[in-house]
Amino acid sequence: MKTANYKIADLLSTRKEEKRKSFAVLLDPDKINFSTFPKFLEYAAGQGVDFFFVGGSLITNYAIDQLVAAIHEHTNIPAILFPGSSLHIDPSADAILLLSLISGRNAELLIGQHVIAAPLLKRSGIEVLPTGYMLIESGRLTTVSYISNTVPLPRDKPGIAACTALAGEFLGLKNIFLDAGSGAQFPVSPETIAAVRASVDTPIIVGGGIDSYEKAEAALTAGADVIVVGNGIEQNPDLLPEVAACVKAFNRKLESV
Repeated sequence: MKTANYKIADLLSTRKEEKRKSFAVLLDPDKINFSTFPKFLEYAAGQGVDFFFVGGSLITNYAIDQLVAAIHEHTNIPAILFPGSSLHIDPSADAILLLSLISGRNAELLIGQHVIAAPLLKRSGIEVLPTGYMLIESGRLTTVSYISNTVPLPRDKPGIAACTALAGEFLGLKNIFLDAGSGAQFPVSPETIAAVRASVDTPIIVGGGIDSYEKAEAALTAGADVIVVGNGIEQNPDLLPEVAACVKAFNRKLESV
């Protein structure tokens, strides 16, 4: 049974208008220990995680359906697909980030995989979240830049990111995702986030390299609406409550205004 009885797109838009921030945890099926996964899910729910993003650039252990089923069984948190290809679609999820890699020039990831996926998505009834996906240079080669065969946008050229995001919004994309990639040496810079925030009216999702309270706070202050943490939690379990506390503190400030 799907957990969300509301439109996630509406929730993202409403939170953005209210300046309320959200916290998403990215779950890679290749890195899940299913024996301890239920306990992790309950812990994450208790910390106030808003969304689970499910997927990755390269998946060798296809367990997306099991992962989504466990999320639905143990939490009321939406499971949103973060697909690396049209093979990574599971209709039982609550929604899918339909990612168009607008920072690159690989036609397969701009539109090709989407053509293949479209009939399945239509039949499934899953909520589709059209998203402009932008890779930002992070100081090292990441899996996503290698697999996608694209060059990330320069991390010190916020203007290029702003224009790319604006083009995506003009093309009708409803969300912008700025990603430094899993294992990033540097997160997306506050300057880049702020430049994109000034250019578009869509919700902005930011991930990659957010491995501390300070980096989470910097991204939120610059204009991120949703921050995503994945690989960092595997390396430092204390990161989940740390980032959750940052998001809660940011939202409490709004309530006190």
